Amino acid sequence: MRQVILGRIGEIALKGLNRGNFEKNLARNIKESIKQYGNAKVVWSQSRFFIEPEDCDNYNYDEVVSRLTCIFGLVSVSLAYELESDFEAIKDNALRLVKKKMDEFAAGGKTKVTFKVETRRGLKTFPMKSPEISAEIGGEMLEAFSDLSVDVNNPDFILFVEVRENSYVYTDIIPGQGGMPIGSNGKACLLLSGGIDSPVAGHMIAKRGVKICAVHFHSYPYTSERAKEKVVELAELLTRYCGSIKLMVVPYTDVQLAIHENCRDELGTVIMRRSMMRIAEVLARKNGCSALITGESVGQVASQTMAAMYCTDNAANLPIFRPLIGMDKVEVIDRARAIGTFETSILPYEDCCTVFTPKHPKTKPSLDEVLAEESRYDFKALEAVAIENTEIIRVGNAEV
Repeated sequence: MRQVILGRIGEIALKGLNRGNFEKNLARNIKESIKQYGNAKVVWSQSRFFIEPEDCDNYNYDEVVSRLTCIFGLVSVSLAYELESDFEAIKDNALRLVKKKMDEFAAGGKTKVTFKVETRRGLKTFPMKSPEISAEIGGEMLEAFSDLSVDVNNPDFILFVEVRENSYVYTDIIPGQGGMPIGSNGKACLLLSGGIDSPVAGHMIAKRGVKICAVHFHSYPYTSERAKEKVVELAELLTRYCGSIKLMVVPYTDVQLAIHENCRDELGTVIMRRSMMRIAEVLARKNGCSALITGESVGQVASQTMAAMYCTDNAANLPIFRPLIGMDKVEVIDRARAIGTFETSILPYEDCCTVFTPKHPKTKPSLDEVLAEESRYDFKALEAVAIENTEIIRVGNAEV
């Protein structure tokens, strides 16, 4: 008997002939994400991934379980006892596990506890069927613990039994991220502003298996060094889900000043967004990206009206993914809290999008007037200089 960690897949199981590639990708991501905790074998079978540490006595199971809940592709994880597929072995270890669970309830002041047993028999040669295993194990539990009773509808805990080549018993299923393994669906470039929205947008696209890099526009001294540090911190938080991130910090001051000094104030924000898209596209293509990602939502600010976004899209040839497009701010904040980026995002350090914000931005600009205004100055020359002087920061050590 030893402790192992079970990981469960979701939609990967529906991938038909390509399923094996997704599973291999997920296995690689798991190994890379947990290698710092010690040697562990990662194997998979029948929609289950098994993390089997070499040194069970000194393995940091709790930290590894926490880490696995952040890996895209796993819908849930469990810490389980692995044992031979023999009923007596299953029963004995189930008793041990339930005793531990009863002690936990007692420590919390709860003495009367309800439970049920759920069995999944994947080994069809096992002499007992799933309902028989559940009934027999349940009966043994009731005899062993006088304060334990059965409640099949709303139990305090569930004892899970899985019978395979080896068998597994456990009591807790911890939700994971779900989605697709990072790297299974290409690469995209996130415009990371430092606000609440863009980290959430990056997380949502990465959840679909997209590897991300990021570009940040920094207008020093109008935006401080602390504002840049905040963005690096946000990228670091995202690496828990996305693996390492190449963060490209664009020195944007000269471009932004030129826009402010040479364009009509009410069109300045849209022209700035177009400039950012051009720069981001160049950097994205250099890094093998097939799309750009932004945190825009329809109507949230003046530059995110449908007319303004149409003008912005015209500046780029790559697709622009906007996963927050139909979400309101409360929904985005809830997601930011869930992934752990909210508290950093609200730190009071301005990003360049808030510098030189016009008092009355035009909410329904036409593309013709934006192009005419943009043609009054050679912004692309300044953009080329900004691209040339972009700072590269590699965030995170994992290669996921």
